[in-house]
Amino acid sequence: MKLHLSTTEGSNTITGHGPGFIMVNRERVASHLIVMPGRLISPWEVGRADAVSMADFEILLGLKPELVIFGSGASFRFPDPRIGAAFAAARIGFDVMDTPAGCRTYNVLMSEGRNVAAALLV
Repeated sequence: MKLHLSTTEGSNTITGHGPGFIMVNRERVASHLIVMPGRLISPWEVGRADAVSMADFEILLGLKPELVIFGSGASFRFPDPRIGAAFAAARIGFDVMDTPAGCRTYNVLMSEGRNVAAALLV
């Protein structure tokens, strides 16, 4: 799917996605990734997509976004509840959705100037 480009100057925007890839600023990324307005971590080294752990998300606690969107892949899957609890304890929002919805939601929040991070499984 191609997303309409409406960028915030100097910010990472998700410009498309499809099976096996996500496009950030029109550059194809074929690995799991973390994207924030001013930072891109690719590849995001996670374990199996169906068994992410808190260790996979530790980097995000240090980056201190106001909200983390976890895109769980093509289908919606909740991660271990302790992951959400760790973000709640750090006063960081944590939302789970499938990756296509995560891409769209990230763009909307980023365009509003929010300090959002999307941790996306391809």
